[in-house]
Amino acid sequence: MELPKKEEKKLGLKLFQEVKISEGVLLLNAVLTVEKGLPRSHEEKGWEILTDAIIQWINDNLKGVVFILWGKYAQKKGRFINKSSHLVLSGMHPSPLSAYRGFFGCKHFSKANQYLRENNKQEIDWCYLPLE
Repeated sequence: MELPKKEEKKLGLKLFQEVKISEGVLLLNAVLTVEKGLPRSHEEKGWEILTDAIIQWINDNLKGVVFILWGKYAQKKGRFINKSSHLVLSGMHPSPLSAYRGFFGCKHFSKANQYLRENNKQEIDWCYLPLE
């Protein structure tokens, strides 16, 4: 999907496109579309096949990847991940309903960087926001 530059800036997509992808971060939801105001409305529409295949490919072809699985639905994707080859961090979904029940304070970003450092990989600058 192509968005006008004004919308890219408003949504902060430069952060994702220019920084995080170049640093090796892929943000992936299990289901890639949803009807407005209807969470999980596009489950079982086929997206799961695609996202499962992406995770399986990363697992099979890359080494030392950090997978951060937030929420029960995402944690089900952990079945595709070889935990002896990758780091899997699981926790509460960062939604307003559950963020205070374990998401805040989980230190997943610090743990991810520690793992990357210990495996001689580049740490992620999780705070860099190049929106200009």
